[in-house]
Amino acid sequence: MFEMEVLYEDNHIIIVNKAPGEIVQGDKTGDRPLVDIVKDWIKEKYAKPGNVFCGVVHRLDRPVGGVVVFAKTSKALARMNEMFRNGDVHKTYWAITRNQPPKSEDTLTHYITTTERNNKSYASLTPKNNAKEARLAYRHIASSDRYHLLEVNLMTGRKHQIRVQLSAIGCPIKGDLKYGDKRSNPDGSISLIARHIEFIHPVSGIEISVIAPVPVDDNLWQALAGNI
Repeated sequence: MFEMEVLYEDNHIIIVNKAPGEIVQGDKTGDRPLVDIVKDWIKEKYAKPGNVFCGVVHRLDRPVGGVVVFAKTSKALARMNEMFRNGDVHKTYWAITRNQPPKSEDTLTHYITTTERNNKSYASLTPKNNAKEARLAYRHIASSDRYHLLEVNLMTGRKHQIRVQLSAIGCPIKGDLKYGDKRSNPDGSISLIARHIEFIHPVSGIEISVIAPVPVDDNLWQALAGNI
């Protein structure tokens, strides 16, 4: 069986714990994407002949780990896409920062533009041409001697949104050189995980609530999670 941590599965959806460094969908690197790993896992588990359907519902940045939902049927894919568009899927992230945020909790609103040339987003407090409004709420939930753990709830879904908005208030995510941190993490990850996802199942109508574990082999993650 393929190396993959499945957090939830039924006939219509499968939710997995993405490892930092994996790509959800194929890109110009040519590296094997997570969606193909999921397809092969389903094919082997159920001994399915021929092609296996697996629809990409949403993405996580390559250096980010945590909860990712895939659709196993076209019906689930269409309905999950609509739910994401309508804001009916609630995602919570955990982020480790070197700096303590100015407030213990706050709602941030910025206007984000993205430059494709360097694959980077920029946050402004005032509207600009082609900028998209970005909103999130954060809460400071734990600290160690040198680091701080924030819980982040996204209200919009913009490119690199959490990374650029936290950087804009002086709290770049640990390991995120692109958005202002001083040092990279040894494994190339950034200290951001998609911790929790909650939504009404697109077919059965039951409530789905899935939590990804913090990295078991990372002492800092374990220590901060233990301080909550």
